[in-house]
Amino acid sequence: MSGPVGQPPTSKPGVQAGRTRPRHRLLSLGLLAPSVIVLTLFVAYPFGRTIWLGFYETDPFGGNRRFVGGSQFAGTLTSDEFTSSLWVTFRFTLLTVPTGLILGLVLAVLAHQRLRGMAIYRTIFSSTVATSVAVASLMFLAVLSPSVGVVNQMIRWLGGQPIYFLQSTTWALIALAAVTVWQNLGIVFIVTSAGLQSLPEDLYESARLDGAGPIRRFFSITVPLLSPTLLFGFVVLTITSFQTFGQVDLLTQGGPLRSTNLIVYSIFDTAFRSFDQGRAAAQAVVLFVILALLSFVQFQAAKRRVFYGR
Repeated sequence: MSGPVGQPPTSKPGVQAGRTRPRHRLLSLGLLAPSVIVLTLFVAYPFGRTIWLGFYETDPFGGNRRFVGGSQFAGTLTSDEFTSSLWVTFRFTLLTVPTGLILGLVLAVLAHQRLRGMAIYRTIFSSTVATSVAVASLMFLAVLSPSVGVVNQMIRWLGGQPIYFLQSTTWALIALAAVTVWQNLGIVFIVTSAGLQSLPEDLYESARLDGAGPIRRFFSITVPLLSPTLLFGFVVLTITSFQTFGQVDLLTQGGPLRSTNLIVYSIFDTAFRSFDQGRAAAQAVVLFVILALLSFVQFQAAKRRVFYGR
């Protein structure tokens, strides 16, 4: 079709769009392909394989599979070992999640003050995010040592008797919780600090003019506006606590008397020490369902208490 005099001919918009659309689709598929491949190989396939394995009984070498239907899933829910480890994990979660969230929030608020040298404190508070589980566990193993540990040295200095933290049914779970809180403190601090940076300063100025003190401003402005960030931290810390494994394996191996036998370590013990891979797969699927339901309940319970600014 010819255009006006002095202008080049124009093509129909529909024809041009039709020619470019396949190119855009191919480009989109090419850009998505690496992510889809990684997601399929390392998430979708292992998850599907785990569900499939949960329907079979196997020998100690993973062979001679025998289809048993959903009996292993039902047996998991009625198993004393699984329910005991689930209860221990719930107690561990109650020890770690509120403590880690509150401590991270307090440190983030303190580090948000406009004081000289505060950048150094921010670096220190966030440094635990670069610490691996193994390093954190070995650090606390030295700190809690009954002979040379700093904590027991202080107890002796005060005239008390040394405490065998990792060998005591009373203290072992608390010691593991302390390791976990310390290791997760960095990510909570970073996420909360990022949330504080986005809060509008004019609200604080108005509150100061109205005579509101620091505590009133914290509970009336900071906490409500940070509620989406705190909800995110709450859910992430809950999932992390249910997936805790390294600290248990390095420090207590589920003891003493199974007082620290968290659920993921129990699944590991079933799969690689009892060599019951089918039952371990069923337990892993049940754990996934529990975490999904728990996350759903958390979001539903917090729906009316979370403030999303417009």
